[in-house]
Amino acid sequence: MLKKPFTEVPGQRQVRSFVLRQGRLTAGQQRALDEQWPRFGLDYTGTPRDFSAAFGREAPLVIEIGFGNGEQLLFACENEPQKNLVGIEVHAPGVGRLLHGAAEMGAGHLRAYCHDAVEVLKHEVADATLDEVRIYFPDPWHKKRHNKRRLVQPEFVALLARKLKPGGLLHLATDWEDYANQMLEVCEAEPLLRNRMGTGVTAERPQWRRQTHFETRGLKLGHGVWDLLYDRIG
Repeated sequence: MLKKPFTEVPGQRQVRSFVLRQGRLTAGQQRALDEQWPRFGLDYTGTPRDFSAAFGREAPLVIEIGFGNGEQLLFACENEPQKNLVGIEVHAPGVGRLLHGAAEMGAGHLRAYCHDAVEVLKHEVADATLDEVRIYFPDPWHKKRHNKRRLVQPEFVALLARKLKPGGLLHLATDWEDYANQMLEVCEAEPLLRNRMGTGVTAERPQWRRQTHFETRGLKLGHGVWDLLYDRIG
């Protein structure tokens, strides 16, 4: 049973990649956490993890950071069975929804953390082990005085680049143009990353990222969506 959706590890300085705003769990979400966490959940321990052992197989390892209600991860489960998929999300209601969907689907190639992504990456993911990192529509913190709270910052992108294998992919997506420009600036400055589309160029939505209902509505209203694809080099 998942008692705490976010757990502290004694003796470690807690650096957050988010502001915790826990919503109320529905009965179904709580039941999914209670019943399905032993099957799909990964408890944060602060020590390096053998992901092949966690999945019981060797396969390309993909991490999605901030998966929200799990809509994209479940889409990936259906369409990318050849990959081991790990989701990281701090909000327990979204984790509960994901676990419910995973159980209905019987998605044996899915695992989830309910913890801060920075800590998971720093302490549980070895360098040069990830085939892909996906971050879709992170909080834009659209007020200028709050821009420093955005997830995609130089230090974090450097961390992601270290965790990717050479040839691995970082895929970012946002519907805020100002944030897209910041993502481009930060990623272009990271020496371990190379823009797949060319310097300063964004991509069309690739087939492995589904178009959300929110995104569809925004596009109809003339709002933009920007995808960025960066390959790990070296």
